[in-house]
Amino acid sequence: MLDIPLWKKVLILGICAAGLLMALPNANYSNVERYNDAVSAMEGGITSPELEADAGLWPSILPSNLMNLGLDLRGGAHLLAEVQVEDVYGSRMDGYWPAVRDALREERATVGTIRRQPGPDSELRVRISQPEGMEAAVAAVRALAQPITTFTGVGSSDIDVSANGDVLTVQLSEAERAATDDRTMQQSLEIIRRRVDEAGTREPTIQRQGADRILIQVPGIGSAQELKSLIGTTAKLTFHPVVGQTSDANARLDGRQILVPDMDDAGTYYILEQTPVVTGDDLVDSQPAFDQNGLPAVTFRFNGAGARDFGIYTAENIGSPFAIVLDDEVVTAPVIQSAIPGGTGQITGNFDVTESTQLSILLRAGALPAEMTFLEERTIGPELGQDSIDAGRIAATIAMAGVVVFMIASYGLFGVFATVALLINVALIVGILSLIGGTLTLPGIAGIVLTVGMAVDANVLVFERIREELRTAKGPARAIQLGYERALSAIVDANLTTFIIAVILFVLGSGPVRGFSVTLGIGIITSVFTALFVTRVFVVMWFERRRPKKLEV
Repeated sequence: MLDIPLWKKVLILGICAAGLLMALPNANYSNVERYNDAVSAMEGGITSPELEADAGLWPSILPSNLMNLGLDLRGGAHLLAEVQVEDVYGSRMDGYWPAVRDALREERATVGTIRRQPGPDSELRVRISQPEGMEAAVAAVRALAQPITTFTGVGSSDIDVSANGDVLTVQLSEAERAATDDRTMQQSLEIIRRRVDEAGTREPTIQRQGADRILIQVPGIGSAQELKSLIGTTAKLTFHPVVGQTSDANARLDGRQILVPDMDDAGTYYILEQTPVVTGDDLVDSQPAFDQNGLPAVTFRFNGAGARDFGIYTAENIGSPFAIVLDDEVVTAPVIQSAIPGGTGQITGNFDVTESTQLSILLRAGALPAEMTFLEERTIGPELGQDSIDAGRIAATIAMAGVVVFMIASYGLFGVFATVALLINVALIVGILSLIGGTLTLPGIAGIVLTVGMAVDANVLVFERIREELRTAKGPARAIQLGYERALSAIVDANLTTFIIAVILFVLGSGPVRGFSVTLGIGIITSVFTALFVTRVFVVMWFERRRPKKLEV
């Protein structure tokens, strides 16, 4: 009848204890945050008396995960930037010029001399001295076109070639413009994310809005101007000859050598020539591709000067490795298989499609690809964040107090059980947010307050159902069992529909809406757990101990 196996009781109470333990660091937020920063710095090889003192602020045997505080709670900077995606078209056309020039030179007998003409940045204009050979010129340049690999551009090529008199015009096709715009936005997002992450901020919000805008919210940073300066920093990309490889961070070097760590292997270091062969300033483009065996790879292309230097170096160093260094870390160190003239090359390795795409973005992330115009900027002071925290704490406290008074007044001892379960419910929400590194925002606090009401609703359904069963002259044990069983469907239906709404808000929403949906979704799960399992364990344990003949619900 009314019986819960011991292992289930231990499991349920164990989950509650784990949730309380995970939520505990948030009760001492500032000290635990300093402890985490100190431990991270000391693991990186930095030591000082101040760090050692901070490392003693929290016991190392206890969890130290914290839920992150959003911009509205912690203070920080908010920027809305517009990326001038059209700026990329000019560099793309400059990158095509060497290939177009070489293709037309092969047709010199037909087209005569060639000369690049001034024109819009988005167009490459070439004048030929023999207009009667224009048809051959157009055909030669069109042979350079590559198919579009994006889903929306299937069946299209990357360039459109046209002729007007003795001038041949090359420009990006509409499908390629759309693909270029998308790559430009991805590249800008990746660069900004790398720049912000290096500042050590917690849980920045960096997301695309619309076709050409990026929303940047960074909690804990001093001002919007500081954030703008941080984003404007240019990443450093270089290509170096590889002298050797070592695991010794203090290896002896010659005067013109540098020691650079591997990006993927923390214990591996490369000894490189200090002078790079080419730099990221010479890189025009990098795209994910597939090699001759159908395996994921990454292609790259340099401008004219970079192509010349790279071609000479690869021709003289076949069989030797060279390193691609991004922000003083080696991204990859492939071996030169053959001379690479024309400024194009391919990086192969143990990639999957996702990794090759990511690497191509990293290679392009040497500098912001296009100018950004800041349409909106705000600095939110920490005192405003503290005001938000205080307001949210007051609202949550009032809501909790009202619920506690109502439940105890309405259901007596059962109301006390529900109140304890309610406190455990809130602790579970905080613990889960800490465990997954979630961000708590002011709308998130609203989600927790709403969760408190929904958790009470589930308990009310159970307790009212128990009352109904008692009116049918059933015994206390049978009434409790039927109360939980028959209230189950109503509780699941109500919470399931709300959970679906939370998922929709998370998928389609952004910023504060997502913060609300995360806490609401987690709260729904914990509310069902505490209402159906935790309070039931309390009731059963009390019933087994007291064996009452009559229930007062």
